[in-house]
Amino acid sequence: MTYRAPVSEYEFMLRHVVGFDAVAATERFSDASADMVTAILTEAGKMCEEVLAPLQRPGDLNPARLENGVVRTPPGFAEGFKAIADGGWVGINGDPDYGGMGLPMTLGTAVNEMMSAACLSLQLAPLLTQGQIEALEHHASDALKERYLPKLMSGQWTGTMNLTEPQAGSDVGALTTRAEPNDDGTYAITGQKIYITWGDNDFTENVIHLVLARLPGAVAGPKGISLFLVPKFLPDAEGNPGRANDLKVVSLEHKMGIHGSPTCVMQYDGATGWLVGAEHGGMAAMFTMMNNARLGVGGEGVGVAEAACQQALDYARERKQGKSASGTIVDHADVRRMLTGMRADVFAARAIMLACAVAIDMQKATGSADWTARAALLTPIAKAFGTDIGNEVAYTGVQVHGGMGFIEETGAAQFSRDARVLPIYEGTNGIQAMDLVGRKMMDGGEAAFRLLDEIESHAESARATLPDLAEPVWQAGETLREATEWLVAQDDMTDRFAGAVPYLRAFARVLGAHYHLAAALADPGGAREKLARYYITAILPEHAGLLVQAQAGAEALFALGADDLAV
Repeated sequence: MTYRAPVSEYEFMLRHVVGFDAVAATERFSDASADMVTAILTEAGKMCEEVLAPLQRPGDLNPARLENGVVRTPPGFAEGFKAIADGGWVGINGDPDYGGMGLPMTLGTAVNEMMSAACLSLQLAPLLTQGQIEALEHHASDALKERYLPKLMSGQWTGTMNLTEPQAGSDVGALTTRAEPNDDGTYAITGQKIYITWGDNDFTENVIHLVLARLPGAVAGPKGISLFLVPKFLPDAEGNPGRANDLKVVSLEHKMGIHGSPTCVMQYDGATGWLVGAEHGGMAAMFTMMNNARLGVGGEGVGVAEAACQQALDYARERKQGKSASGTIVDHADVRRMLTGMRADVFAARAIMLACAVAIDMQKATGSADWTARAALLTPIAKAFGTDIGNEVAYTGVQVHGGMGFIEETGAAQFSRDARVLPIYEGTNGIQAMDLVGRKMMDGGEAAFRLLDEIESHAESARATLPDLAEPVWQAGETLREATEWLVAQDDMTDRFAGAVPYLRAFARVLGAHYHLAAALADPGGAREKLARYYITAILPEHAGLLVQAQAGAEALFALGADDLAV
């Protein structure tokens, strides 16, 4: 596949769609000028096109493997990660005091999306490291920061997240890994963790694990969990990797996709670790990392969708079949329907992702409670919708290829296989939806209503220019407002949860229309207005049926017992 980094698309969206100018106007991010943004995106895009994209198929065909306790990564991955590290992309959002660039999350999100599109399996390594960097910046002691952050940001060392155990998946509070205090202020960590992405590699000096475990006497459930930093090699007095810690990779999972990324079963046998944050404060510390990762995983979905969309269009332009104006399938109506829908959905998912990143940047720069609430509201939508669209666009990409999409040599099937995990990890999309209608609506829907006010106000102002597009967007905002009012009035959380997934999807559909309308206003008569017209007239109407489902409540859902569902 020949991947083309969508640099100009990012520049347009930052300038005209998601309000990045407000970020650049803050004192904290005043260096993020238009020229710097272009330079960052151009350099990252070049690396993705020239270095990472050629690793996509080799990583699938030559999976990571475990040999005598050592993880061997696919050919070229070491050189690919070196390019990422040497470019400074691991620490793009990190604190400059520890070697990071200190750039806005919005730019880091854009770079990560491009890396995901080029080679998702490899991009997971810097993504997990970035999440660990943020957790340590917020919660670690100064001593841990000084020892670990510079090596993580430079890419000399990589980081992981260790939550899941065989009996403790989404219910993290059920974990049993133990942490026993040692005499020197460290802790002995004992237990097994599963699904550890990039739990080891053969191209960095050290791998640093953040591990959730229980101290002696800790209460049951999530309130009794603490977070520990556990390195593969214990640093010596100079901070260089010393003796091996008491941990190992037991096995690698055989997976449906992302074959180049080792997914490890990790065993800790009294491994030396250091407490990160307060005792029993592990969930709060880990959620700092997970919220970063959830936006990043949403971006992975957008990246896979972008790559699948590009490949499907290239194939359709070349494939001769039937009678059409061009002689190729790109001019068949149903193929054009698929391609246009793919591109419209990629735009919508990317805009939501970037808007979430802008909110995070504004919260960091201003400390505003409103921006904090906006970022919290958009995070589950960005994660769930971005990863759903990644799957749907990859699936449609296979269909555009026809029979050749089912043949592995085209690479179309790999996008679909790789994307399938994205709605599952970092909190399943069902959990994201429950979070949206539950925790994120504990303010009575105030943050949601503020966002809807903006959508409707924007549509009102667009009526003078594009009335046929502005009106359906305004009406969709009103319909979503009414559904949100119904939602927050429900005291029974089961009624909220029963319709959580269609509600989140409907919210994303309305947000997508809002951002498409902004693009149309900035490009009157151009390709972006035409794309917005398709989205608003052909795709946005989906929101109405989804909101009917969202307000159906739980009665019909639970009318049948589990035994009634059996055959």
